[in-house]
Amino acid sequence: MVILLVKRGDENQFLYETNVNNQVDDVVKDIVAIFNGRLKVSRICYEFEELWTHGTFLPTEMQGLTDEQIKELKLEDPWAKRCAPQGYIEAKDDMGRRCGLAPPPNLQEVLKKAAEFAKETISKKHVDLRKCMTQKDVARALEELRGATKIVFPAGLPPHDPVRMELDNVEDLTGTQAANEVIDPARACLWACGKKLISGNMLCDHLGKNDKTKVTVKLCSSSEGAPGREPVLTEDERKQLMLQAYRKQEEWKKLEQDEDDSYLDSKWADGQNLKRQFHGLNNISWKPVAK
Repeated sequence: MVILLVKRGDENQFLYETNVNNQVDDVVKDIVAIFNGRLKVSRICYEFEELWTHGTFLPTEMQGLTDEQIKELKLEDPWAKRCAPQGYIEAKDDMGRRCGLAPPPNLQEVLKKAAEFAKETISKKHVDLRKCMTQKDVARALEELRGATKIVFPAGLPPHDPVRMELDNVEDLTGTQAANEVIDPARACLWACGKKLISGNMLCDHLGKNDKTKVTVKLCSSSEGAPGREPVLTEDERKQLMLQAYRKQEEWKKLEQDEDDSYLDSKWADGQNLKRQFHGLNNISWKPVAK
């Protein structure tokens, strides 16, 4: 099986295992589903932190208003008490986005553990561990998050809560930074070795028939143009090369500063040594022989 190191820009995302005889379209579709699924898990985990701190989301017309404005407009959140967890504690949201009825500490731990598990499941660290990622991994992370919300909020979350909307796949990311991160499957494409993998071809048409190899591919949208090429040297290799050059430079400096000429007294530095050998004048002592 060929291993694809999927990158977005210059950042590693995950490893993907496939076969060179698979269609490019099928591989791109699967990789995009994993990539967008990981983004969804990250968004839910971010909202989880707000959820266990300040409770469920306020209705749109109440968000950002002060208590005085809410009273003046006679607004009321019909979902706050209905969806509040058992034994809730009051924790006002200064941002005015959530109702302020947070879960108790023991139920907060349930949400925290679920978020940690989900983050670990889709972590980029799996690239260093040489562990490939599949859609099942993303689905397992989402199920862990879904199960935690059912335990903490048995009555369910309000339909307008971001966590519920994400889990129900009805989220609206219009006008947010998250919308720029998500890749449209219809426009997604892969690049490898500076060339685009053409739709309708098989992987072997671009990567060869060697099924035991590892290839770096870059995921992007067709509207973005060609991504930058991979550097010839990795960051670690570049640092090692610079370190070796620095050491060599320091050695040359020491040699230039060394003015010791005692080596001239060495036998190998004697220019007349070869001549004395021909005349048999080696090992001659001028001291008188003791009797």
